Amino acid sequence: MKFKFLLAASVVSTASAMVAVPAAAQSTGSLNFDDDVIVVSGARSTDVGGVDIPDSPKAKVQLDSELILRQAPGQTINDTLNLVPGVSFTNNDPFGSLGGSFTIRGFNSDRISQTFDGIPLNDSGNYALYTNQMVDPEIIEAATVTLGSTDVDSPTAAAAGGTINIRTKVPDDEFGVYTATTYGNIISRGNPGDRMMYRFFGKVETGELTTGGLKAFFSASTTENESTFSNYGGVNKQQYNGKIFQPLGDNGDFISIAAHYNVNRNNFNGSPFRFDGTSNPIAEPEDRFYDLSDGTPCTVVTGVTGAPDTYNTCGTPFERRYNPSNTGNVRINSLFTLSDKLTLTVDPSFQYVKANGGGTSVGFEGASVDGFTGGLFTTDARNAARPTRSTQYYYFGGVDLNGDGDTLDYVTILSPSHTRTNRYGVIANLIYDINPDHRVRLAYTLDHARHRQTGTAGLLRQNAEPFDVFPANDPLLDADGIAPQKRNRKSFAILNQISGEYRGQFGDLTATLGVRAPFFERELNQYCVTTDASGNVNCINGAEAIADYLAANPTFVAPTSATYKYDKLLPNIGLNYDITPSASIFASYAKNLSVPSTDPLYGSLFVGVSPVPETSDSFDLGVRYQTGNIQAQITGWYNQYNNRLATAYDPILDRSITRNLGKVEKYGVDGSIAWKPSDPFLLYVFGSYLKSEIDEDVQTGETTFAPTAGKREAGAPRYTLGARAQADLGPLELGVQVKRTGSRFLNDINTIELPGYTVADLDARLSLGYFNEDFDKAFIQINVVNLLDEVYIGSAPTGLTTSGEFVNIGSPRAFTASLIWGF
Repeated sequence: MKFKFLLAASVVSTASAMVAVPAAAQSTGSLNFDDDVIVVSGARSTDVGGVDIPDSPKAKVQLDSELILRQAPGQTINDTLNLVPGVSFTNNDPFGSLGGSFTIRGFNSDRISQTFDGIPLNDSGNYALYTNQMVDPEIIEAATVTLGSTDVDSPTAAAAGGTINIRTKVPDDEFGVYTATTYGNIISRGNPGDRMMYRFFGKVETGELTTGGLKAFFSASTTENESTFSNYGGVNKQQYNGKIFQPLGDNGDFISIAAHYNVNRNNFNGSPFRFDGTSNPIAEPEDRFYDLSDGTPCTVVTGVTGAPDTYNTCGTPFERRYNPSNTGNVRINSLFTLSDKLTLTVDPSFQYVKANGGGTSVGFEGASVDGFTGGLFTTDARNAARPTRSTQYYYFGGVDLNGDGDTLDYVTILSPSHTRTNRYGVIANLIYDINPDHRVRLAYTLDHARHRQTGTAGLLRQNAEPFDVFPANDPLLDADGIAPQKRNRKSFAILNQISGEYRGQFGDLTATLGVRAPFFERELNQYCVTTDASGNVNCINGAEAIADYLAANPTFVAPTSATYKYDKLLPNIGLNYDITPSASIFASYAKNLSVPSTDPLYGSLFVGVSPVPETSDSFDLGVRYQTGNIQAQITGWYNQYNNRLATAYDPILDRSITRNLGKVEKYGVDGSIAWKPSDPFLLYVFGSYLKSEIDEDVQTGETTFAPTAGKREAGAPRYTLGARAQADLGPLELGVQVKRTGSRFLNDINTIELPGYTVADLDARLSLGYFNEDFDKAFIQINVVNLLDEVYIGSAPTGLTTSGEFVNIGSPRAFTASLIWGF
């Protein structure tokens, strides 16, 4: 059948084969189910310069490896997706190593589902995306953005704003080696000095190893770069990938096993600037670059025996915080033909995360004035003898932390928030072809994550560097042998989902009708005392001490456990009508559910009321036009949300802050056109406009309200407008891209507005094979990021009524030069 032939062609395609690759999908089942055009060997690819607009009832834009690999080597895929209408990404450094903020149609990353060969990448606790930990771009086949909706088998708890599906390449049929060696540096105004970047990537393709078609690839990369703005810190990153692919027979069946492991050792690349809407934090370009406030390099206070030593600021600035992570996954994709009409796809996976974030606290070697040890206290009443500087204090009950022979001292210690996650899941689809024009599927999705979140402390060296960036490996203990903590909780985030979908072809009309029924369970185990509705805690060591502490503070909530359950029936409908062979009109509707993340759920333990989930209705109506040299689409959309949950990460407090905006309406338009008038030239233009309106004032107290009625949501740009031009000039290929991002508000009451900005990038390739055919797979690539060295505010935490926030300055001008070689 035509569906089966399409999949057979797509799954065995390679970078060198003349086979069109269908739009990347959430899972093998969705990929199989969605495609409806026969693809045969020798057919041209449907993309124009790496931009493809799938002919689907949903608004989608796909970027293929042709465009992805023209960006700076090692760059996060989310920065490349900034070329998609409706998408806005602000990078915290030029090389993609330090993360950034991300929105689609105004929704932050916690409302966007991002997957990697079908497995979810969003944090299963707070739904955040960590864009500096993405897969190396050299092994990405394609990345597809679905605007405003998701697939029916999607393993997501909060994807109201859209989905991003990253699909890695299939191993090549022939043996080959590919390497990319990169040097980069910041070359902006303001004389920042050398801020270098080094990267090496290598990949080996085994080619077909057996007569049955077994093949694999293995790759590794290493990246180092210095801090972008400050005189301290940087990134050290390693990544390893591999995939084994085995065809099963000659009808398209297969099994693929892949693995990924990423090690990041980086500091927060923050900003000392605060923006309140009245003054520009950057008056001159050189103001972006600065030395740390603690005088780095510096030394911590040396203990003196018999003296009550205090502490200094060495090691305490935001930029000295480490944000280490070890992340890995194993994923399987498979397709089995059970009969001429029945197909089974099964995609199991396992993920592992070990990471922390946060900085330093002050440890007191003795007990608090109340006699409590363990725990992290922030109230001034805990110990009248301590220094008056406002910070967080651990109490160790008689342990010599600085080795001076007494237990009288206040000592700077490392105190990050540590998370370890074990997550497994599966997406299974049973697909039945009623006839060549009609098919149905039944899907089951499981996503089971166990989070262990702790806050143990570790020691610092004399220069304030950690002995171990993971103090959980060997935590500091109090006099009773128990580790004091600033948080201590265990959570289970579990999704069981049943879904079904029908797809029918009625002449020129394609219709889809689907429904998913997710059953979410959130099991919380809080081992600390909750002190307020925001979820702040004090972690007391010992049951008797906890009882005494609660007796002295009767409004606090004892350590407890709770289970929350959420479920809802979520229908979706899609229509796609071919007006002509080149033009079509499409429409879609989807109901979405966003379950509260871990932090607000733990905060709810204080008040005993479960946060309500967010629900939304999403409508799209669009037109697309596709020929051999044009890919064009324009979409009007409308979304209505109830209990709109807006979450922003506060790096100073090292926690996420969530607010309920009630009913919110959002609408806008997205559009793009990729045009190749002749073989040497390409022009791609894209843009979007967004309007959002909060329906009512948000209640902030028993009788107080924030004036949000009629205001826009914070963090979403009013519009984006961009273009890319590309030309092949013999041995030289040139590309330039530019994007204008409109203004956005820092708060939901719209009193502080961040100015818009324009960023341009340049890429150039020189083919060495043009001069010597022995180097036909070798070229030199130059990339310049922020070509005009625009000084602008990039990512910034948003709030309800905030009067000013610390903001991140956008990446300065930088370049990379790469030698890319293969055979």
